[in-house]
Amino acid sequence: MTSMPLRFAVLGELRVWRDGVEVEAGPPLRRTLLALLLVRTGSPVPLPDIVEALWADEPPARAVNMVHRHVGELRRLLEPGLPQRAEGSLLLRGGGGYRLLAPPDCVDLLVFRRLVARARAHRDVRQAVAAYSDALALRRGRAAGCPAQAPPHPVFAELDREYDAVVREAAEVALRRGQVDRVLPALSESAARHPLDEGLQALLVHVLAATGRRAEALDVFRTVAGRLADEMGVDPGPELTAARLRAAAEVALEDVSENARAQPEAVSSGAPARPSVRPAQLPPALPVFVGREAQLNRLRTLLDDAGAEPALVISTVTGPAGVGKTAFAVHLAHEVAERFPDGQLYVDLRGFDPAARPARPQDALRGFLAALGVPAARTPEGLDAQAALYRSLSAGRRLLVLLDNARDAAQVRPLLPGTPGCLVLVTSRNRLGGLASADGAHPLTLGALTPAEARSALALRLGAARVAAEPRATKEIVQLTARLPLALAVVAARAADRPSSPLATLAEQLRAAHGGLAAFGDADPAIDVRAVFSWSYDALGASAARMFRLLSLHPGPELTVHTAAALVGEPVSKARTLLAELADAHLIAERTPGRYACHDLLRAYATELVGATESEDERRASLRRLLDHLLHTAHAAALLSDPPTAVITPVTPAEPSVSQQPLADATTALAWLKDERAVLCGAFRQAVDLELDTHVCQLAWCLERLHERFGHWPQYLAIQRTAVKAARRLADPEALAHAHRGLGRACMMLRRYAEADEHLRAAMGEFGRVVDDDGNGRAQCRLALWELMTRQGRFREGIEYVVPALGLYQASGRRRGEADVLVATAWGQACLGEARDAFNHAHRALALFQELEIPLAEGYTWDTLGHIHRQLGRHDTSVGCHRRALALFRQAGDLFNEACALDRLGDAHHLAGDPTEALHAWQNAQDALKEFDPVGAAEVQRKIDRHRERPPVTSQAHFVHCPLPTLPPPTNPLSPGAS
Repeated sequence: MTSMPLRFAVLGELRVWRDGVEVEAGPPLRRTLLALLLVRTGSPVPLPDIVEALWADEPPARAVNMVHRHVGELRRLLEPGLPQRAEGSLLLRGGGGYRLLAPPDCVDLLVFRRLVARARAHRDVRQAVAAYSDALALRRGRAAGCPAQAPPHPVFAELDREYDAVVREAAEVALRRGQVDRVLPALSESAARHPLDEGLQALLVHVLAATGRRAEALDVFRTVAGRLADEMGVDPGPELTAARLRAAAEVALEDVSENARAQPEAVSSGAPARPSVRPAQLPPALPVFVGREAQLNRLRTLLDDAGAEPALVISTVTGPAGVGKTAFAVHLAHEVAERFPDGQLYVDLRGFDPAARPARPQDALRGFLAALGVPAARTPEGLDAQAALYRSLSAGRRLLVLLDNARDAAQVRPLLPGTPGCLVLVTSRNRLGGLASADGAHPLTLGALTPAEARSALALRLGAARVAAEPRATKEIVQLTARLPLALAVVAARAADRPSSPLATLAEQLRAAHGGLAAFGDADPAIDVRAVFSWSYDALGASAARMFRLLSLHPGPELTVHTAAALVGEPVSKARTLLAELADAHLIAERTPGRYACHDLLRAYATELVGATESEDERRASLRRLLDHLLHTAHAAALLSDPPTAVITPVTPAEPSVSQQPLADATTALAWLKDERAVLCGAFRQAVDLELDTHVCQLAWCLERLHERFGHWPQYLAIQRTAVKAARRLADPEALAHAHRGLGRACMMLRRYAEADEHLRAAMGEFGRVVDDDGNGRAQCRLALWELMTRQGRFREGIEYVVPALGLYQASGRRRGEADVLVATAWGQACLGEARDAFNHAHRALALFQELEIPLAEGYTWDTLGHIHRQLGRHDTSVGCHRRALALFRQAGDLFNEACALDRLGDAHHLAGDPTEALHAWQNAQDALKEFDPVGAAEVQRKIDRHRERPPVTSQAHFVHCPLPTLPPPTNPLSPGAS
C-alpha cells in the first residue's frame, strides 16, 4: 500500500497534515504519544518510556493495552484505509516498543537539525546566519505544545533546551561577524522565557548594542539587575556587567555590578589595564622536534600577514592519534612566544583521555582566570559569567593560547579571547569544522612525517652514527612505523634502552608482528599506540565504532562509500555519515573525494578489535555482503566497459541489504575497475579463503579483460588457475568452460602457446556439455584459438577454424560476435596477401561496430584496416587508420592494444618514408611494452636498432606482403573471445 504524503510539526503545538490539509491528531494522550514517536523518529521508543510520558508516576492498570489502542488509531490516522490489526509501513513494533518511520523532510524537528548542521558547516558567515535563522523560525512554542504551567516530559524539555542552545550559538556567530538582525527576534523570545539567565541576557545586551539600539540594551540590563535583586537578592554577575560596561579588569574584579547600577555612565569603556601577572604556561618544547617546515611556514606566514592589522588568529591543528600535533603546536608556540608579550596560556582539555572525562570549559576558564590574576574567591560561578570575564581580561592584550586535545568546538569556544591581537592554537583528533565556519579558524592537518623527516627523528634520538650504520634497517623501521611520530618515538625508546642491539634486530621484531601493534606495547598508556588509538575509538558512536572494526575486513588500500555500506549492511546514506564521523576522528582519511583509506597501524588496531568483538558469523556475513557488492558491480562494469560476445551471469543473488555501485557509462565503468583492481583481487583471495567457489569463478571472469588490457598477465594467470579449480569443485561445466577459456587466454598473453592451446580446447569441450548453450561459448573459443594460431603464424588454419563461428553468431543473432569473426577473418586474409577480401570483411565489421557503438572493437577494426592498407601499399592511408585506432584505444584505456597500435603505426610511418615519426612511434611502443611484455618490447627494440643501421624505406605504390621480413608477421591482439 502507498502511504499518503504526510507532514508533522512538533516544535510547538503538535500538528499533522496529509496532502497539504491539516488533520486532527486525536485526544491529548494520543497527541503526546505521536509527539514522542516523532521526537525519536526512526528509533524504537520502549513501552515503559511511552507509559511514563503519558501518565508520569500514576499509570492506570491497563496502561499497556491503552497504548496498543492508541497505536492502532495512530496507524489509521497515518495510513487511512489500513485494515484492522494491520501494522502498516509507518508505525512499526520493535525494540520493546514502537518506532515511527517518517522521511526527514516531513518532520520540522529533523528539518531544524539539518539546517543547524548546515549552518555549522558553512564557511561563509552570512550563509551560516541565514541557515540558523531559517532553523529558528520553525519554532512556534513549547515542544509538543506542552502548557507553560505544566512541567513537560523530559524528552520535550530537552527539545526546548536544544532550541535555546542553538539560539545562543546563532547569536554568538552572528555577533562575531556583525550579522545580528536575523537572530535578534529568536534571541529576544528566548531571553524572555529565561529572565534570570544572565548569560542569555548578556548576549541580548550585546546584540541590541550591536544593532545600535543602545537604549534598549541599557533597559535590558536595568530590568535584569532589578529582577536579580528583588527575586534572588544578588547583583548582576560579571558577564552581564561586562556586556553593559566592557569595563577594565580592575572594575570587573570588584563589585562592579553595584557601581554600574549606581552610576553606569561613570565607568570607562576604554581598554582594560594589563593584568599584574604575565602567565607563562607553555609546556617545555621537545628537544628532538624535527621537520614540519612546510606546515610551520604556513602558520608563520599567517601570523606575518596578521601582524600589520592585528586580528584574532585561530589555527586548528588536527590529525590522527600519535601524529605529533601537541609537539608541533608547542614547538610553534615557543618560537613565536615573543610576539605575544602579555603571556601564554595552556590547557590540556583531555578530549580523548581514556582515564578521565574531557575537561569542562569552566574548569579550564578557572585556570586561565587564576593565571591572569583573578583570586579564586572572586571567580564567578557559571560558564557564561566566567567566559565573559575572561574576554574582558584579554581585551586589548596580545596573548598566546594553546588549547590541547580538544574534543569539539563547544569545548573550545568559551576559551576564545574576544578581541584581536591574540593567537589561539587548538589541537584535536577531530576536524572542528565549526570553528572554521563560524569563528574563522585556519585548519591545518598533520599527516605522517616524510621519510627524510622520520630518519632525522630516529637520528636525533639514537644518534646519527647509529642510524647511518644501518641504512636498510632504518628504512624498514621507518616503513613499519608508517612514519608516525608516536610509533617512531616508541621504537626509538626501545632501541635506546638496548644500545648494543643492532637496529636490524628491532626491524625484524617489527616485521614479525605482521603489521600488528604488539611490537608497540608499553606500560604507559600515554605512549602505547594501542592505548592512544583507543582514545579516539572509545569516543565514537556505536555504529561508527562497528564500522571502524568491520573496515579492517576490507581487502584493499582504499574503500568507497558503497563498499563501506556493504560491509556494515547499512544504506549508503548512513554509511556516508559514519565515514564522515570516522574521518573527523582521523581514524580514516579521505585521500581523494569519495575514497577512504586507513593508516596501517590503525588498521592493525581495527583488526584486533574485530577479532575480539565480532563473532565469526558476523565477520563472515560482513565479508559475504562485501563480496556480493563487488561481484555485482564488477559484473556490470565489465559489461559496460567492453561488451562481450557471451555473458556469465552471477547466479547467486546479493543479500537484500547490498546494492551495486551505479555506473553511468563505459568510461565510468572502466575507471571503477581500474580504481578497484587491488580491492577486487583481494576480494578474490577472500572468496577463495571462504570457499565461495561461485564468487571465485565469477570474479575471475569479471577481471579477465581488465588484466588483459592493462598487462597484469602473471596475476591474470594465477587467478584463472584458481578459478579452474573452483569450477571443478562446483562441477559446473559452464563455469569450468569460462575458467579454461580465461586460463587459455592468460597463457597466450604470456606466450605459453602449447598450454594455451590445451586450455582453449578444454573450454571448447566443456561448452559442448552445456545443454542450453546456443553456440556462443564455442564461438568464443574458436576466436581465441584463431588468435593463438595467428600469433604462431598459422593464418590459413586460423581462418578455417574461425569461420564456423560466424554461423553460430548469426544463428543466435549476436551481431557483436558476427563482427568479431569478420574482422578476425580480415586480419588473417591480409596476412595471407588476400587484401581485397580482407578489405571487404573489415568494412562490414566496421559498419557493425559503429552501429553497435562499441568504440574499443571499432579500434580493432581500424587497426586491421591499417594493416590491410599497408599490404596494399597505401601507406599514408595506413598511417591514418592506425592513428584512428590509437585514439580509440586511448579513449578506452586499453594500454596493451595502444602499445601494439603504436608499433604498427611506426611500421606504417617507416614504409611511408617518414623515419622520424616511425622512430617516435616505436620508442613510445617500446616504453609501453617493457612494463608488461618484455618479449614484445625486445622485438620493437630490434626494429629501432635496424632503423638506425639502415636508410629508411621509400614509399611504394605496389603491394608489399611483408615489409619487415626478418620479423614474425604482424599480429592483431584482437580479443573478442576474452569476454
